[in-house]
Amino acid sequence: MTDRSPSAASVRQLAEGVYGYVQPDGSWYINNCGFVDGGDHTVLIDTCATERRTRALLAAVEATTSRPAATLINTHHHGDHTNGNYLADGATIVGHRKTREELLATGIQTYDAVFTGSDWGHLELRVPDVVFDDRLTVYAGDVEMRLIHPGHAAHTTNDVLVWLPAQRVLYCGDLVFNGGSPFAVMGSVAGWLAALDILRELEPRVILPGHGPVCGLEEVEAVARYLRFVQETAERGKSAGLAPLEVVKDTDLGEFAALSEQERLVGNLHRAYAELDGGAVLGAPIDLAAALTDMIVFNGGAPIRCFS
Repeated sequence: MTDRSPSAASVRQLAEGVYGYVQPDGSWYINNCGFVDGGDHTVLIDTCATERRTRALLAAVEATTSRPAATLINTHHHGDHTNGNYLADGATIVGHRKTREELLATGIQTYDAVFTGSDWGHLELRVPDVVFDDRLTVYAGDVEMRLIHPGHAAHTTNDVLVWLPAQRVLYCGDLVFNGGSPFAVMGSVAGWLAALDILRELEPRVILPGHGPVCGLEEVEAVARYLRFVQETAERGKSAGLAPLEVVKDTDLGEFAALSEQERLVGNLHRAYAELDGGAVLGAPIDLAAALTDMIVFNGGAPIRCFS
């Protein structure tokens, strides 16, 4: 049986002074974080979904670097990467302008009608203090960290890559899921495919995905194949006059049958259908409630189990 508890998380050294905080098994709301030890300045990349998980993360950072984080970078607005922001007491939070806007608009989202089983603990909203639109450089001591927004929607409208050029380490947020189904409902399938070109051009030595084990460019290509599969399935379904939930029932998952969170395919098709209609390509809102409802129906009509 997989141990998904906070105590199962591990610190992985990715380069000198550069670390990943990996939480098994990477399923719903169980994300990865990162941190960079710059000597007298520690930079943290993302927090966790729950109070308990974030406290474990911050303890691991301080045990490794002997100091709390002075700067926190958010890779996007989703709660599994931002709910714990308030616990990084004293840290300046950096994020995309739309990350701040989304968090202020929605507050902390636990989607209790969709997910069951989570131990959220006490959560408070805290949004980025410093925002940017396209590019920003942050230093942890002598370590250069380039923050890159793809320029359009991908996983969300506000994804941020954290690229360390000297170490060739890439913290990619949820632009890569390793072992789990990618989730494009709040972004753009076509935009995500385009954003993956940036990852290829950087040629990272090692990638910390938003969910799942440390990986490399092979896993980037796996995400690309999945997104093209979503587009092809949407094209087939729309041409046959089938709704997203209907087309999924007759779809051979092929190489993607082993991915976890299969219900995300239904939600992804809602986004892909909208893009085929010529809308929502840049992450414009779609009927999120309809997409999430269909995901629950796919799950047998019950809320989706979340182990956060």
